[in-house]
Amino acid sequence: MSSSEAHPQAHESTSPSSAEAPANVEWNYALIWEAVADAVPDRPALIQGARVSTWRRFEREADALARFLVGAGIGRGAKVAVYLPNSVEYLTSYFAAFKAGLTPLNINYRYVASELAYIFDDSDAEVCIFDADFLCTLEAARPQLTRIKLWIQVGGARASGRSAMPIVHWDDVVAQAAEDRFRTPWGISPDDLVLVYTGGTTGSPKGVMWTHHDLIGVRKFGANALIGLGPLSSPAHAGVRAAETQLRITLIASPLMHGTGFYSALNAMVNGGATAYLPSRRFDPIEVWDEVERLKVSRLTIVGDTFCRPLVEALERHPGRWYLSSLDVVFSSGAMWSTQVKNALLEKLPQLKLLDTLGSSESSGLGSSISTSEDLAQTARFRIGPECAVFSKDGRRIEPGSGEAGYLAVSGYLPLGYYKDPEKSAVAFPVREGRRWSLPGDLATVDANGIVHLLGRGNQCINTGGEKVYPEEVEEALKHCPGVRDAAVLGIDEPRLGQQVCAVIEVADPAAAPTLRELNDALRGQLAGYKLPRGLLVVTHLERTPSAKLRYDLMREWVRDARAAGPTPSGAGTPVWQEL
Repeated sequence: MSSSEAHPQAHESTSPSSAEAPANVEWNYALIWEAVADAVPDRPALIQGARVSTWRRFEREADALARFLVGAGIGRGAKVAVYLPNSVEYLTSYFAAFKAGLTPLNINYRYVASELAYIFDDSDAEVCIFDADFLCTLEAARPQLTRIKLWIQVGGARASGRSAMPIVHWDDVVAQAAEDRFRTPWGISPDDLVLVYTGGTTGSPKGVMWTHHDLIGVRKFGANALIGLGPLSSPAHAGVRAAETQLRITLIASPLMHGTGFYSALNAMVNGGATAYLPSRRFDPIEVWDEVERLKVSRLTIVGDTFCRPLVEALERHPGRWYLSSLDVVFSSGAMWSTQVKNALLEKLPQLKLLDTLGSSESSGLGSSISTSEDLAQTARFRIGPECAVFSKDGRRIEPGSGEAGYLAVSGYLPLGYYKDPEKSAVAFPVREGRRWSLPGDLATVDANGIVHLLGRGNQCINTGGEKVYPEEVEEALKHCPGVRDAAVLGIDEPRLGQQVCAVIEVADPAAAPTLRELNDALRGQLAGYKLPRGLLVVTHLERTPSAKLRYDLMREWVRDARAAGPTPSGAGTPVWQEL
């Protein structure tokens, strides 16, 4: 069966109207990266501290891993779960999957065992490439992970009977590099898939299905106006262009397991650059500036105020410590980046261009803004993309300048939908005006000049430090805690994280209600840490509509008033308002 037969929607799902799309080209990341590796084999590709993987090594290790996976019986299109922190092995795993015609997918390394089990089951993953630090969590989930055929461990000591899982060590696999380039019997196709698991806006995480062709297309075929690069004409062109252009290093400070970091890395590698990761594998503003200076980084990828505010504070605490003239672009997506924080960064580094984009795992090109020291963009305002529109709830296109709010949508190169979820796919990717659109759920107005004013999500999804939290999931867990009759979860403004998770619980007797710390202790084994409430309001009755929907608007007012009043004085029973 051909790849187009395996994914019959692949090219029906797209409606590119741009002349950027070269005709009759087999677009696949493996072919692009192989062309770059052939052209600049000794140029750095992946950097983490003292570890530097050249393009030759990057390609050879990916080749060895691809050969091993197919040799072990992993078949065409099988799902490969990448359960790693930011590391050299992360993109190498993806490159191997691309070469082998397999489907890689991201795993959030903050998940607890039950959350992991859901992702593995939903994705039908057959291979798990994991960091040794996550072995204990995997072993806890192991009884439910029945589909996994191969476990490949990165780092740490070899298993040697320490685990009941049949584990192969990464170093043993990539050491088996061969001279000839590996090709599977089924070859490489533009319709091969990449699964991007996202928290989305409602319910459990969903796997967004991108074909290589559309994922490369939506990223403008390697075009980058900020550095003067036009679109590639073919995968082979990537090698030619890499040889003719100067090396640019992109430091990915945000997690590769999320769309912002992952898509930024793809862009950098398509353009023949290098991606660098923090040696500590966690965000540290001092380490970020150390690496920018040491590596002469050109582009830095962050997630809104959550990352930028600590970076600015580090510059303020250590004036003159770093020489940062190499840095010319800071890129952000996925969370609010306020004008105040942008301006503070530009005051310290006036040479920068700050690129703030509006997108999601399900879409790209919704809008963007560029801030410089001479032209500062406003918070939550973006220039609408050429394939964008704003639709009312009933599907009517809203005219720019009307002042009416609606849902932001984008057409053009789009995902096929959500993996194994046609109902949610139909809602998120509707057909309007004879075209498919992606509606990620952002409410916005658009003025006559094409400037979008983002109003927020049209649902209750919480974005805390770039992590998406579904209120329903936390609410359900809260309702199982002793003393809780009902629960509502919402996001409240927080300067550093953008939002923090707040719970409103209904109890029979406020004097006997659980405290915030007690609730979090009860939830800690069920939910990742960023999902735990940092604020708690105790009430005797939750307000609902006649159709039984929670009145989030009213409860947001309650929380605002309770925070303003402050916590109940000690000795007066269980506090009505508590905050960590």
